[in-house]
Amino acid sequence: MADPSHTTPHNPLLTRHAEALDLFTERLGAVRPDQWDALTPCAEWTVRDLVNHLTVEQLWVPSLVRDGSSIDARGDAFDGDQLGDDPATTWMRAAAAARAAFSEPNALERTVHLSYGDSPAADYCAEMITDAVVHSWDLARATDGDERLPGELVSFAARQVAPHAADLSKTDYFAEPVEPPPGSDPQTKLLCLLGRRP
Repeated sequence: MADPSHTTPHNPLLTRHAEALDLFTERLGAVRPDQWDALTPCAEWTVRDLVNHLTVEQLWVPSLVRDGSSIDARGDAFDGDQLGDDPATTWMRAAAAARAAFSEPNALERTVHLSYGDSPAADYCAEMITDAVVHSWDLARATDGDERLPGELVSFAARQVAPHAADLSKTDYFAEPVEPPPGSDPQTKLLCLLGRRP
């Protein structure tokens, strides 16, 4: 389902962002009609819940990055299920809009107004990349899909997560880290750091 016609300005962060979106798109393309209610590694989320979560994250990007809006200003604009009758198409449109917003000239140099305060747009983009990578694995695990993650994306996500690992489990979004088995590869170590059990 990845669209090879997408072009990404030569910027390492935008390249990783495009790769992460394409990865999730590929995993989404393998979801069968009978799998939307399947449980995922994310507590209490079904496949549809997970896809909706990541779709909503993309829907926020144009408002926050391009328009300079804030989450408070938009209120509940993206609350609830946004997927409609065609989740894959809804995702692809949201992902394309997010990609376009981050790719605008000087977009990564802006400041975005997030729920936890102001943040450089580049840092926000990095968070979005990491989220898409990890949720690509969640989606694959829930649907018996391909759980392998590209090495460069694993390395990128690990660098983003490592400085904050001790605090992640204090939030509502991550379980306690899991001790990786001896000799684990980088993907397994990343997933264990985020409370997954590969």
